[in-house]
Amino acid sequence: MKRKMKVLAVVAAISAVTFAFAQSGSQAKVTAYYFHGSFRCPTCMNMEKYSREAIESNFKEDRASGRLEFKVVNVEDRGNEHFVDDYKLYTKTLILSLVKDGKEVKSKNLDKIWELARNKQKFIDYVTGEIKEFMKDTQ
Repeated sequence: MKRKMKVLAVVAAISAVTFAFAQSGSQAKVTAYYFHGSFRCPTCMNMEKYSREAIESNFKEDRASGRLEFKVVNVEDRGNEHFVDDYKLYTKTLILSLVKDGKEVKSKNLDKIWELARNKQKFIDYVTGEIKEFMKDTQ
């Protein structure tokens, strides 16, 4: 009986370590950052709104699992200035960032949002398509 208990304890310990390793292993995540400054024009507000709508309506499972998140960042707020250099920002924009094992492995500036800002459906389709491409690298 004692031998069975020891075997079960060892199996449980191995299972726990394996589970923990699998959970921490190659966790990949995409963050969609909408960057803006303190001045917010109507077009800029719409681009944030459309970005949020594209993500919330088309990526519910990815958001729930933590594989995708949406962050709105004012680059003029203290502590956020580094994003301007990190992503070579020169205007309001949406950036996709893929992080694997805690390190950013690629990013993309979705610079066509300005061209599509006056066409909600094309804007949402563009953002959705770009995010789907990025999400392929999280699997």
